[in-house]
Amino acid sequence: MGPKGPLGEMSAEAAQPARAEATTRGGAEARARVEELREQIRHHDYAYYVLDQPEIPDAEYDELVQELQALEARHPELVTPDSPTQRVAGKPTELFAPVRHLSPMLSLDNAFSKEELLAWKKRVERAIGSGATYVCELKVDGLAVSLVYERGVFVRGATRGDGEVGEDVTPNLRTVRWLPARLSGSGHPRVMEVRGEVFLRVSLFERLNEELIARGQRPFANPRNAAAGSLRQKDPAVTAKRPLGLWCYGTGHVEGRREDRHSEELAALARWGLPVSPEVRTARTIDEVLAYCRTWQERRHEVDHAIDGVVVKVDSLSHREELGATSHAPRWAVAFKFPPEERTTVVKAIEVHTGRTGRVTPYAVLEPVLVGGVTIGYAGLHNEDEVRRKDVRERDTVIVRRAGEVIPEIVGPVLPKRSAGSRPWRFPEQCPSCGTKLERRAGEADWRCPNRRGCPSQGIEWLFHFASSDAMDIPHLGYATGVALLERAMVSDPADVYFLKEEELRRLPGFAEKSARNLFDAIQAAKDRPLWRLLAGLNIPHVGPHVARLMSNAMPSIDQLGAASLGELEGIEGIGPEIARGAYEWFRHPGHRTLVAKLKRAGVRTVDERPGRPERGPLVGKTIVLTGALGSMSRDDATAAAQGKGARVSGSVSRKTDFVVAGKDPGSKLDRARELGVEVVDEKEFLRRLG
Repeated sequence: MGPKGPLGEMSAEAAQPARAEATTRGGAEARARVEELREQIRHHDYAYYVLDQPEIPDAEYDELVQELQALEARHPELVTPDSPTQRVAGKPTELFAPVRHLSPMLSLDNAFSKEELLAWKKRVERAIGSGATYVCELKVDGLAVSLVYERGVFVRGATRGDGEVGEDVTPNLRTVRWLPARLSGSGHPRVMEVRGEVFLRVSLFERLNEELIARGQRPFANPRNAAAGSLRQKDPAVTAKRPLGLWCYGTGHVEGRREDRHSEELAALARWGLPVSPEVRTARTIDEVLAYCRTWQERRHEVDHAIDGVVVKVDSLSHREELGATSHAPRWAVAFKFPPEERTTVVKAIEVHTGRTGRVTPYAVLEPVLVGGVTIGYAGLHNEDEVRRKDVRERDTVIVRRAGEVIPEIVGPVLPKRSAGSRPWRFPEQCPSCGTKLERRAGEADWRCPNRRGCPSQGIEWLFHFASSDAMDIPHLGYATGVALLERAMVSDPADVYFLKEEELRRLPGFAEKSARNLFDAIQAAKDRPLWRLLAGLNIPHVGPHVARLMSNAMPSIDQLGAASLGELEGIEGIGPEIARGAYEWFRHPGHRTLVAKLKRAGVRTVDERPGRPERGPLVGKTIVLTGALGSMSRDDATAAAQGKGARVSGSVSRKTDFVVAGKDPGSKLDRARELGVEVVDEKEFLRRLG
């Protein structure tokens, strides 16, 4: 018994320690029960969603979740981001923030036949000798993601993006029940970047589309689009309602202990509660690899998710280090692609479309047909010569396939089904958008509309390209908005966009104060993009993002480029005669000079500010090339550091190169350096030379 007060009750002062002791004891019990419940729920999530082997009825599972929710409500201090109750959290977002992957997410080279797969195997053996073992995995047709775990806790998830930078979709990924918020077991690396593929099960795809149609929303074309669209919802609560699945197929950046083999790595991921496909197999010989590919080509529709091939990987991680990678794909892996599925359908009409460069492209309007899980209603026909070569006609029954499992393609007509009186299709003489007479230059396959400034179709396509992520990257300025601006004569060319006022944007259909403000802010922010983005958006013939970077690196001012001679443009490393002539003629067109002047008046950046090259420094006069990922700095930082010490940083290796800096996963530049006998240094030596 404790000390009493005047009325025989415990005094307030004396009661405080007793209450604190009871609270502490109750808190400890609650914490223990919370952890126990979380562990049980994670276990049952894995059994149900990954193994498809539920161990308890849904009602019992719901009771566990409800008890956990009640405890967390009474003890909010116990709520953690990795709790199963936090799978739907956060507010809807306007945009997905860019996030740089810890290591690049490379693409895969493809093999479309047994011969190409055997050729890949020979290249592997030339590098590491015979006796390699392989891991075979189904190539899931979904959305690639990168998942970062720190000390066993999921902290960030992103889409693949361009391989270097993706979109942060962490709140949405937390709603995917296949993905554990905390890894089970022990021995996790301090930091681990897990690579996986998010998908929508085929059995649930039609049901999702039916629900969308019932709500008056647009259905998805195929399960892959459904997975991508579901994961990229602004509101995580919407993603949570979509039954997304996930298979993890490897790791990227890892800090801490690492396995010796990829098969061991996958086994470790599975032990830690990450979903790994049960169809993964180890093959000791290439014959076993080929047998696996044949089996799944025949059984491709037996799994409940879309697959378009088999990924074959070298199992040994040390062998992978020896093999390395090119600039876009690892040499230790290849995707064996299944032959595209073919179907027949009817050509309803052949029409043409005028693009941003004036090129007029024919395409077939088809009776919709399901090919490889995708409903196809249109197929490109490339140019007049291609239509004539295949002899495709309106009302023909044709064979359709998805080229590379992606692009709809007409293989050819089924001639026995051609109707009597059918006539060959003729290319129109006038632009379908503006009525201008089309032109076809000698030696070219394409017809073009010469009305560059007055053709509505060219205008909208150019504006859409100018605002795209490959050019000036103006969020909120999509196709429909561009059409609305052009139809209302609010713009006549991309430069006019920068003169728009916020109050003008509010007059656009569907635009309220907030949406007008978002677009206006995005336009203002796009005034300060790097010069290469502006060059890529100007419709200069053959100048895409890569060529635009080469040009701006060599001549960091649009005036300098505009005044350059044809010889000077041809002298830019990586620029050929055809590209140089296209740029030379573009800058000499009076209308283009007017456009550049208008962009300057609008305040658009046309010069890349760069410090002058130092006259003294440890690398003055040296030409260097960077390849692979560096651990201590990004590629841009390494370039700036080298230039700051007087070096010229080139994009390709030649006999004039003084040395090549090779980081992790170097590309073909390393092979070229070895061929030419150019010195190769590692990151440590590069840092030493920088001082």
